[in-house]
Amino acid sequence: MGSTLYTIRYDKYATGRGRKSRPKTFATEEAAHTWAKANKIENYKLVNLKTEANKVKKIKVVAA
Repeated sequence: MGSTLYTIRYDKYATGRGRKSRPKTFATEEAAHTWAKANKIENYKLVNLKTEANKVKKIKVVAA
């Protein structure tokens, strides 16, 4: 008879980590506009998730 150790371990991780999905973000405004156009989103605005003092941008498309 085989060991049940593998079965117990497999069942423990079969459901995944349970991590919340994150919003789609972009490094440039052009990439965000391209994605919105490809997904046929017309009324939207771009929101920078980083602070204004930061040089790096993290842009999210938000429906207006």
